Amino acid sequence: MAPSAILPEFVDVVPQKKDNLGLPGHARARLEKAGVDLSEGYPYRPDRPLYLQDVYALRDYDREYTDAGTRADPKKQELLSAAKEVKHLTAHIGTEIVGLQLKDLTDQQKDELALLIAERSVVFFRDQDLSPQRQLELGEYWGEIEVHPQVPHVPGLPGTSVIWPDIFKADFGASFRKPVGTQNWHTDLVHERQPAGITHLHNDTVPSIGGDTLWSSGYSAYEKLSPEFRKIIDGRSAVFRSAHTYLDRENPNAGPKYIERTHPIVRVHPATGWKSLFVNRAMTDRIVGLDKAESDVILGYLFKVYESNVDIQVRFKWTPGSSALWDNRVTMHNASYDYGGLEPRHGTRVVSLAEKPLFKADAPTRRQALGLAGEDD
Repeated sequence: MAPSAILPEFVDVVPQKKDNLGLPGHARARLEKAGVDLSEGYPYRPDRPLYLQDVYALRDYDREYTDAGTRADPKKQELLSAAKEVKHLTAHIGTEIVGLQLKDLTDQQKDELALLIAERSVVFFRDQDLSPQRQLELGEYWGEIEVHPQVPHVPGLPGTSVIWPDIFKADFGASFRKPVGTQNWHTDLVHERQPAGITHLHNDTVPSIGGDTLWSSGYSAYEKLSPEFRKIIDGRSAVFRSAHTYLDRENPNAGPKYIERTHPIVRVHPATGWKSLFVNRAMTDRIVGLDKAESDVILGYLFKVYESNVDIQVRFKWTPGSSALWDNRVTMHNASYDYGGLEPRHGTRVVSLAEKPLFKADAPTRRQALGLAGEDD
């Protein structure tokens, strides 16, 4: 299939190069078993839109959204009773479920898993027999799938993004001193009108040493702030920007520009009702209504709190066939490039888009809702 843009309306595009990287053996076996056509090359790179206005128009409308977790049994009995083991990896974030196949979940179990992800922020499954098609179907259950205008995807499966650091290395270069771009704390797709909810990365190929991913809890980062400081940021909004840049059709000589959208910097999850910090160093640009110096000081402190408190983070050591499902509304993540590309790492990612971020002044923190808050909370 010859490359084209993700939408026929995108007529001003830049063709992307065709990759000739060697597909790792585990990845090839998984894709061939799933019947993916690799004859025209891998991955599929859609033609990249040239102009900002076209990408702004993509999904630029309000969409109905109901969080699957709101339908779930709060005790999550059907999901948890079917597992061989449920392991909470830290006190605040991260749970591993043993003995379940994601492709076999019932609708009730999918709802309960959505609630568990909302509560624990990220949930892990190992030894998954999961095709890209079934991964995409699972994501569709939880929300509209994000189809990126320029990120490579599995041929024939728009919305199944290929996460393969060798591509980044080939495009931009990478080294110990200048690792791939995912080795920084970030939250996916914050430039969307309705940003990412549940995100599912399945890695079929991982290095024998290194390549871990870390997640940090937005619930707990907010709780690390003093009650008085929370009053400073509650109800405030910031401008969030895209990872990629485009030209302004009206003024192309102005150079590359980011997609920008405004969201609250404290949001409330619709399934848990808990407040979470919603900022990240990579893509939160400025707080609305403040001078740059004021905004920089506050955001710098929030980034530090979110990134540096190891007690609100979880670090996952991947094994081949592992899946991580996290909620981008209440987390940041960071993929370590300590293996330096010496061994392959390859996976597929599906992002279910969620609601427009919402702030509620009377919403509790996680610790307050669970009865864990102390006198200084």
